[in-house]
Amino acid sequence: LSRRWLVDTRLAQQIHDAAVETALDPELAFRVVNVESQFKARATSPVGAIGLAQVMLPTARAYDPDITRAELYRPEVNLRIGFRYLRELLDQHHGDLKLALLTYNRGGVAVQNELALGLDPSNGYDTKVTRGYTGTARIKKRVASR
Repeated sequence: LSRRWLVDTRLAQQIHDAAVETALDPELAFRVVNVESQFKARATSPVGAIGLAQVMLPTARAYDPDITRAELYRPEVNLRIGFRYLRELLDQHHGDLKLALLTYNRGGVAVQNELALGLDPSNGYDTKVTRGYTGTARIKKRVASR
C-alpha cells in the first residue's frame, strides 16, 4: 500500500493499522485519506477540519472530550478518531457506503435534510472516494492472539 499510494512506509502502516483496529477496509481508509488530505498530516481545511482524515474538533470531542487541536494533528490520533467515526456512520447507515461517506464529508444534518426533501445529497465526494473501489468497506476486526 505504501508504494501504491506513494506514501512512506510508516504512514502507510499507521493508516492500515488504524483501519484494521476500527474494522474498516484499509483500501477504503487510504482512499478517504487521499481525498481528504492528500496524505498531509498538517492539512487544515477552510472550515477547520484537521489532519489526515480531516476531523472536525467537535466530532473528535465526541470520542475524546479533552482532545485538543494540536493532538488532532498527530496521525495516530487523527486516524483512530476519523476511522472510528466513519465506521460508526457505516453502521448507522446499515452499510450504505455512499450515505456514510456523504455524512462524513457534509455532516448528518445536511444529508438528512436533502433526503427528507427527496433530493440526492451527493456532492461528488462519494464518487471521488469510491471510483474503482470494489471492497466491502467493513471488515472483521482482528482479535489479538495470546
